[in-house]
Amino acid sequence: MRKQHIILFDLDGTLIDSTEAILESFYYAFKKHNFSFDGDDETIKQQIGYPLDKMFGTLGVDKDKVWDFVASYKEHYREISDKKTVLLPNATESVKLASSFATLGVVTTKTTKYSQILLEHLGILNYFDILIGREDVENPKPHPEPIFKALDSLNVTPSKDIFMIGDTKLDIISAKEAGITPIAVLCGYGTKKELEQYGCKIVTNSMEAVKLIENNIN
Repeated sequence: MRKQHIILFDLDGTLIDSTEAILESFYYAFKKHNFSFDGDDETIKQQIGYPLDKMFGTLGVDKDKVWDFVASYKEHYREISDKKTVLLPNATESVKLASSFATLGVVTTKTTKYSQILLEHLGILNYFDILIGREDVENPKPHPEPIFKALDSLNVTPSKDIFMIGDTKLDIISAKEAGITPIAVLCGYGTKKELEQYGCKIVTNSMEAVKLIENNIN
């Protein structure tokens, strides 16, 4: 039965840390296609949250070759992601607490399939009623479509009593555009300076975000 309140979570940088798997898969794709990448780990990390095709394009890959790089990335990522992805500190506890008073969903730019595999491997998939991934929408975050899709699947309309917890400006913009309340966390890839520009609550991690919501609705 759907609970009265709804909380949507981003994945990378919010609940999970798959930085090692992401970076390794990018370098795998670069090497496979003999691409001379002149950036470093931080250059790639600054793009996490965007769809893979946009990430590769921003990192200098020609538009007509982007999808070949994406395919190579996914080829490697599916082999290593469950071994090189971990839950962030307090993530399990925050999800359990949130599930005690809210219906939970995931809105991510990862594919739904990989997200399901990872969340099951990490032992928290069963806490979520809905999972919206990249292939479920035409327009990924920061567009509001993924949030609209999640809420439509839950048969609810957007309101300020619905929350989105995420670590980048993409999550915050998407939530604001969708008409729900964003809460930013500093345990991921967005910087405090960047997130402060969007006028939302900023906390350290997902547990603090969940407790903030719990206190506000009680």
